[in-house]
Amino acid sequence: MPTQSSSANPNRRKKYLLYIAQNYSYAILRPLQAAILGRGDDVKWFVHGDEVNQSYFEEDEQRLGSVEEVIAYQPDAVFVPGNIVPDFIPGLKVQVFHGFNAGKVSDKRGHFNIRGFFDLYCTQGENTTLPFLQLAQKHQHFSVAETGWPAIDPLYNYTPVANAKPTVLLCSTFSRNFTCAPHLFEQVKRLSETGRWNWLVQFHPKMDKAIVDQYKGIQNEHLTFVETDNVLPLLQKADVMVCDTSSVLIMFLLLGKPVVTFKTARPKDYLLDFDKPTELEQHIETALTHPEPLMTKIAEYKQQTHPYEDGKSAERVLAAVDERLAGLYKPAKRKPLNLLRRFKIRKQFNYWKL
Repeated sequence: MPTQSSSANPNRRKKYLLYIAQNYSYAILRPLQAAILGRGDDVKWFVHGDEVNQSYFEEDEQRLGSVEEVIAYQPDAVFVPGNIVPDFIPGLKVQVFHGFNAGKVSDKRGHFNIRGFFDLYCTQGENTTLPFLQLAQKHQHFSVAETGWPAIDPLYNYTPVANAKPTVLLCSTFSRNFTCAPHLFEQVKRLSETGRWNWLVQFHPKMDKAIVDQYKGIQNEHLTFVETDNVLPLLQKADVMVCDTSSVLIMFLLLGKPVVTFKTARPKDYLLDFDKPTELEQHIETALTHPEPLMTKIAEYKQQTHPYEDGKSAERVLAAVDERLAGLYKPAKRKPLNLLRRFKIRKQFNYWKL
């Protein structure tokens, strides 16, 4: 909940915490950091776990090194792309999500799983806002604001440039049940060697190292394997994406570009899905022609999923937080005790103070 000082003196500089547990969180949270600093407020980062490469931090990004430092900082709000946040960290707990609803698991276990940690869910568009509003009415211990997703604010800040020849971006999730990477390897290798198209390959950071090494081993003048914490420039550069059941494909669709999927968990009419690796080439060729029925469906999907193209979702998130800190949208109930989950988190941090 908001700290006493924030409600008592709304004109003071607010303090915000960016809670990070995975490398992809850098790109998600940096637009919020920029908006916070643009307001003249204070922002610091806190890293949990050992899966974050801290060399990705910029020199001017301020970090807190321990739970004790976080508590002493007394943030007014904590922004979290992941699924959990310790209850003992002060401030309004704000879920900003680590991606779109890709449908890898059921809604109840996945995107719409209410774990009882958050005070505010900042949704991306109608197809996530409406379910969360229904859940808020049911649980009554959190509120919902449709803000758009700050992670893609920079997505729209570019000038499209026509490639000398088409560029295909291959992205894949790490899950064995959903990944397309091992199945398409031979076809990608063959197609890259023809030189018809340029290939960019970028995988989820948890991808099996053996698969990563496989693709690194076929790099040539037409295929580049990219390791990055920010996929947005790749999305902007590519003409077509090849993917599976990864939420990154949604960001590509939001640019109005076609996506070819291999055995996606949820085939839709705005995707070109196939189930035989040998069909990859013909589906890329179709995508490059931008068939009108497909592009119409993509436009409809964009409107339902993320209608904001102004690059100001971070500002909308902060405005929603301001309203909650000012005392609006007070929940009818307290958050659930979550005793087992809270115990496990405290054990992870070795923090037992009340």
